[in-house]
Amino acid sequence: MPQAVEEYVVSGPESGPYAITTGPDGALWFTMVHIGRIGRLVPGQKPTSHQLDADSGPTVITAGPDGALWFTETAADRVGRLTTEGKVTEYALPRAGAFPSAIAAGQDAMWFTMNQANAIGRIGMDGTVTVHDLPTEAAAPVGIAVGRDGNVWFTEIAAGQIGRMAPDGRITEYPLPDRSARPHAVTTDTGDRPWFTEWGANRVGSIASDGTVSVHALPTPASEPHGIAVGPDGALWTALETGALARVAPTQAQAPAPASTSTSTSTSTSTSTSTNDQRNGS
Repeated sequence: MPQAVEEYVVSGPESGPYAITTGPDGALWFTMVHIGRIGRLVPGQKPTSHQLDADSGPTVITAGPDGALWFTETAADRVGRLTTEGKVTEYALPRAGAFPSAIAAGQDAMWFTMNQANAIGRIGMDGTVTVHDLPTEAAAPVGIAVGRDGNVWFTEIAAGQIGRMAPDGRITEYPLPDRSARPHAVTTDTGDRPWFTEWGANRVGSIASDGTVSVHALPTPASEPHGIAVGPDGALWTALETGALARVAPTQAQAPAPASTSTSTSTSTSTSTSTNDQRNGS
């Protein structure tokens, strides 16, 4: 039986709604990348929004451990924080042209990819930003996820690798069997095993506890898998540009052990101001 689909008009077509998350207040919060706004919707109520700089490019948004919404501003080299009451604080990144992309919540901080700076960043609840350079040059990190065990996983779309930063700061990179696969998004399952999409190769993959990479071809050719998440049934679900969702049955596995590791170079800074398409991956 077909499922009912409802659409809610939240803005004009020029606004470009991009990413969406559920906030701690139970409302839906979303970015409008083309006009520099963060929107809020409770179905059945009138949508509201908060204006940022019009050309800031708010992209990915998610709830943080502090009860606020956090988002990246790809065009402004900032990470933003928005309370459910509407107070916006923006934190400047220490590198120009960093193109902050995806963002994910850890236990006490937010983690984000810096696509054009070849680094991942951490921002504490006090606004202090720490930058961790990646061992592989021009890796172009895009997707990022934080496991319950504290490991930070990220995709290196230009290098064809999946990266992991351990809680002690060590970075491990896992080369994919097909280095041209264009890994895009990453998540962790209930056993903290990472799963990722291969946007350019029509596959999803995972990394086992011994570091072995497994990939699974999708049944529809050229379906272009992007986002991936664990569903309420415990399975992995990925969004396909062909207009479908694909389901991968869950497996029991433990988080992978390091294969080869590197110690990252990191720098910290803290700068903030208060007011009331990835470049190497689509």
